[in-house]
Parts: sequence; C-alpha cells; structure tokens
Amino acid sequence: MDPDSLTFIFINAALSNNFVLALFLGLCPFLGVSAKKETACNMGLATMFVMLVSSISAFSINWLLIEFNIQFLRLICYIAVIASAVQLVEMVVKKFSPTLFRALGIFLPLITTNCAILGLALFQTFREYNFLQCLAFSLGAGVGFTLALLLMAGLREKLELARVPTVSQGATMSLMLAGLLSLAFMGFAGLGSGHG
Repeated sequence: MDPDSLTFIFINAALSNNFVLALFLGLCPFLGVSAKKETACNMGLATMFVMLVSSISAFSINWLLIEFNIQFLRLICYIAVIASAVQLVEMVVKKFSPTLFRALGIFLPLITTNCAILGLALFQTFREYNFLQCLAFSLGAGVGFTLALLLMAGLREKLELARVPTVSQGATMSLMLAGLLSLAFMGFAGLGSGHG
C-alpha cells in the first residue's frame, strides 16, 4: 500500500500508530474519562472534532507562516488554535447537553492541553501532508483515539462485574488494562508495510 495514500494514512493513524496505545499521547483523558462507554464515546467525538479543526487550521497557518517566513511562530499559533477549538466545543456541549458537560468535568477543558492534539498538528506539518492527507490523518487519529477510549471503557465496565483482587483494583487495574491494550495494538505495527 502506498504510504502517501489517504487510506494508508487513515489506517496508520487509527491503528498502527494509534495516538494513545502506540504513541502514548493523550493518556490523561484515556485514563480519566474511560469509566463509562457513553462518556468515553462523547469525549472521543469531542476530541475528534477538535483534532479535525486543529488539523485544518494548522495546515492553513503553516502555509501562511511559510509564505511570510516566520515558521518560528508555529507552536504558539497551533496552541492558540487548539485552545479556541476547545472553547467552541465546551460552549456547544454546555449549551446542548449540561449532563454530558458535568460528566466530562475537568477533562473537557483539558482537551486544550491534550498532547495528542498538538502532536497531530506537529506530525502533519513535519510530514508535509497536503490538505486531503491532513484530513485523513486527523480523522484517523480521532477514530483511533475514540476507539481506544471505547475499548478501555468497555473493559472497565466488564471489570465492575468481576471479582478483582484488592491489590489490583482502581488505578492499578486501569494501568494494567492500558498496557494490555497497547500490546494488542502493537500487532498492527506491520499493517500495510508491504512485507510478507
């Protein structure tokens, strides 16, 4: 498969190089909001929207900065765009779903500091993706992020019904589950490499 094709970029971002389970970016919401599937799904969708807006904005900003030869402002501009997109999401969620707003709690404004979103903008810039590749990359990363949250939430909900030894309850079990999910996703590492 061609590494520059939109399908490859999407699958690579969603599975092979999943931002949470392979690159270990965005672990704070992954561990903090993945107790219930509904909350995890909504957080994943909110993060996916912010990733999409940030990706489009980062592509445009990068083009503008290159035109004026001021690439050193790239990081500051990306952070400002991400913070603005998160504020937009926060206002929409608060207006249309106060229950979800309360359920997400502090993790909704913390999307601003989610390193997966900044990583997305920086990765696409340094890989010199064109506009369509940026869209595929951001959608793949968002799908992968949401998938990781849903898998973790599903496992944590099932574990509520199981008898777990006291020594491995709580954060210990969450970290062990995260490690096992990460190992499972390492199986996608050779996907699309053309070997075999």
